[in-house]
This record gives sequence, structure tokens and C-alpha cells, in this order.
Amino acid sequence: MHPHWSSVILKVHIMEFKGVCALLGVLVLVNYSFQQNPLKKKPLKKEATKDPAIEELQKQIEAIVQELNLLKEQQALQTVCLKGTKIHGKCYLADPLRKRYHTASEDCNAMGGVLGTPTSSDVNDQLRDYIRQSIGPDEQIWLGVNDMVTEGTWMDTSGFSISYQNWDTSNYQSRQPDGGMSHNCAVLSVASNGKWSDENCRDEKPSVCQFNIV
Repeated sequence: MHPHWSSVILKVHIMEFKGVCALLGVLVLVNYSFQQNPLKKKPLKKEATKDPAIEELQKQIEAIVQELNLLKEQQALQTVCLKGTKIHGKCYLADPLRKRYHTASEDCNAMGGVLGTPTSSDVNDQLRDYIRQSIGPDEQIWLGVNDMVTEGTWMDTSGFSISYQNWDTSNYQSRQPDGGMSHNCAVLSVASNGKWSDENCRDEKPSVCQFNIV
């Protein structure tokens, strides 16, 4: 073979070899890139295996937590009853601090109760006696009774119509309730022997919180 052609063939082989090397280099770089930044695949959702023993343990823990919460509530109510008084299956706790009606109601709600709402003459009389002893003989306290929604329709703090009422009707000229639109909140007066009257809700008066016994 002519030396010139041998040189040409050699150059061609060298160029092919360089091309192969370059291609290999590119493949290596691509492979390395994939290793460093693999495609993110959504993890396969594995079906949770439910162990009966673990499920039973979780149920027992939930039952214990519920029982503890109930005990805490009972303990809190016992504390209220010890500080206050028990009347017909409910606990009552006097708050001598003078507040507006809404503030007194919200404070009772925050403790898990409502403003005292007598449902019979016996409860009313016992509540009157408790107020006389705990707050004073000449005081009025807010009751959980108002006619804010509809004038003349007196309801408790839950929005239910009340079946028992004890308005003061002894004085013909000032028969209660007599305040109209300006007096929408009821009070119990110790000085009037436990009779009710309607007052301005923005007045500041003591109150009694009522709690259901668990």
C-alpha cells in the first residue's frame, strides 16, 4: 500500500477513536448527572398494616384520656360546690364582682357554666338565701334571663323560653318587667324577697354562675 494512503487511513482511525472517546465521555457525564440528581418518583403508597395489639392499645389510651377528662370536670365541679352551694342537682357559685350582663355571662361560660336561672320557686328561694349569705342582703344579681331577641319574650342564655318567672308585681305602678326596650336583662333582688325585675344590661351587678353536676 502506498505510504500516503497508510497515513490517511491512520488519520481516519485516530479521528474515529477520538469520536468514540468523546462519546464515551458524554455518556459518563450523563450517567454521573443522573446519579447525582435522580428523577423524583412518587413514593409508592404502602398499605398500612394494622396490628390488632396496637389498635387495642390505642383504644385503651383513648378510654383513659376520656376518663381523666371526666375526672377533671368532676373535680372542678366539686370545687365549685365546696366553695358555693348545691341546689336541686346543680352547683351555684356567687361572684360578688360587679360586671355588665354580657361580661358576667361570658365569665360564667368560660368556667363551664351559665348565669343562674331558677326553674322553680324552691330553687329561686334557695338561690335568694345563698345570695343573702354570700354577697349581701340588699344586692341584686344578674339572672340568665333576657329578652334581647324579641321584646317581651324572656329566654334563658341558650335561647329557650323560660317556664318559670318571678317578676315583682307587688307595686301596681311599677309592675315588673317595666323597662321596655331599654331594660332587657333580668335580676333577682334579695331585698325584694327574691323577686325579679328588668334592668339595663350595661349596669354593673354581681352574679351567680350555675353548673350542671356530671
